[in-house]
Amino acid sequence: MDAVGLLEEVQALARTGLHFCDDPYDRERYERLLSLAVDGLSARTDLAPDEVRRRFGREVGCITPKVGADGVVFDEHDRVLLELRADDRRWGLISGWVEPNEHPADTVVREAAEELGLTLRVDRLADVRSRPAGEEQGPHSLVAVVFLCAIVGDGEIVPNHEVLEARWWDLDDVPAWHMDHQSYARAALAVRHGGVPGTR
Repeated sequence: MDAVGLLEEVQALARTGLHFCDDPYDRERYERLLSLAVDGLSARTDLAPDEVRRRFGREVGCITPKVGADGVVFDEHDRVLLELRADDRRWGLISGWVEPNEHPADTVVREAAEELGLTLRVDRLADVRSRPAGEEQGPHSLVAVVFLCAIVGDGEIVPNHEVLEARWWDLDDVPAWHMDHQSYARAALAVRHGGVPGTR
């Protein structure tokens, strides 16, 4: 585990402790642990300590990983539909963070409509993946729920501001993948051809 992964775990433990404990002595120590995590994460990102703490403050209770949902759409030639993302200029699946009270399958449908103007049908679960926080992965642990999907309707793509371009790709030809999305796409392709949905 690298420093960012360690700090992510410390802040999650501290915030969970602050939510559940009543003892002033314990609260003081949890606050100190949270301050150390905030300062450490701030030093390793471009965020000021106040902004890191503000983002942490949005969540209370037992701190769990962020949940992402990913939709994998193939054509009849097993080419995958990818977006050139505006944030990192890499090619990725239709994806987004699951909102409160939202099923991950509904997240994929929502993101497809918002980002590409497409109506998707979610056909089946392809994979569930987990990724720890880290210096390469970023300051949040993640659970990703990956679905095989199909386009409903005429399939006209109308990208929004988050997408620079969208097109169909052979998996082996994608020049630069968004983090982890290549492995998600390959897992979905295996399920498409009769494999069993995975969890890892």
